[in-house]
Amino acid sequence: MHNFKKLKIWTESMELVSESYKITRSFPEFETYGLKSQMNRSAVSIPSNISEGTSKSSNKHLNKYLEDSLGSAFEWETQLNVAFNENYISEEKFKELEQKINQIQKMISRFKSGLS
Repeated sequence: MHNFKKLKIWTESMELVSESYKITRSFPEFETYGLKSQMNRSAVSIPSNISEGTSKSSNKHLNKYLEDSLGSAFEWETQLNVAFNENYISEEKFKELEQKINQIQKMISRFKSGLS
């Protein structure tokens, strides 16, 4: 078992959650129950799965939650692309967040590999 609060992948993911909430505040009103909600739920799912996985008694179970977390990270990246394509965010913000989510994806993958 790991203390999830001490894991860099968890703290980086929590920062992404804050970023997601910040950028989606400026989305159009009609996206409240669409892309805005979906992005924030995907973002929250990343650290949530990491923390839930660390409560499990085996690396096999932790690995499953890390896979789910990684899936949510890729889902969020797709939603980021949609937001950019719809001109909800600037190119500068898009590139910054794309780099951040790619880094989180790599960190989760490396952590998963280290469990094997």
